[in-house]
Amino acid sequence: MQYMIMFYETPEDFGRRQTDSQVYWGSWASYIRALQDAGIVRGGGGLQPPDLATTVRMRDGVRQVQDGPFPETKEQLGGFFVVDVPTLDDALQWAARAPCASTGGVEVRPELPPMQG
Repeated sequence: MQYMIMFYETPEDFGRRQTDSQVYWGSWASYIRALQDAGIVRGGGGLQPPDLATTVRMRDGVRQVQDGPFPETKEQLGGFFVVDVPTLDDALQWAARAPCASTGGVEVRPELPPMQG
């Protein structure tokens, strides 16, 4: 079954990308290598910081565009992987190994089954 593992990072985590980049990126490189070595990655990648985001909403047929992240939250989406593992428990075990699991959060969601048409 395929699951999306989404990595939510704190503003401090995003800051570490610049100030403590060797440690920050080193921890992610180890995690990514483990995922790849397990042969379960189907896609994914990291994302630029939230201040480079653009949010689009349609309201009454009018497009509204807002620079930066829309939600006022303590954590922002920093990246994701789609993995193919046998069970939710397997996906949760991989999520728990993510470097941001101890400072931010990691969300795991199963993929919808294929549409029958």
